[in-house]
Amino acid sequence: MTVRDAQKRIAAEVSKWDGVEAGPHRFGGTEFRVGKRELGHVHGDQQVDVVFPMPVRNSLVEGRRAEPHHILPESGWVTFRINKETDVAEAIELFRDSYEEARKRSSTDTQK
Repeated sequence: MTVRDAQKRIAAEVSKWDGVEAGPHRFGGTEFRVGKRELGHVHGDQQVDVVFPMPVRNSLVEGRRAEPHHILPESGWVTFRINKETDVAEAIELFRDSYEEARKRSSTDTQK
């Protein structure tokens, strides 16, 4: 099952955030970046793949907010499937979490 216009709504929200650039993803869908860091990408109205540091990724998987990435299950990537209307807001929240992580890491990179 998919949620109509999920990709469009996710892209509209995530693209508003300071420093986020949206563009085509190499495997289809829309990719979001802050500088050189990819936050994740959305594949149609079905799923999002979002990247995190491993401790955060593990917490998300353990808390059942996301599942291990469908292709790279041992990486920092998670997959979140969009099955119902409320999943759109949850997908946006995962992108927000990744965005905050990227901004934290960016600020520590510039302090070195």
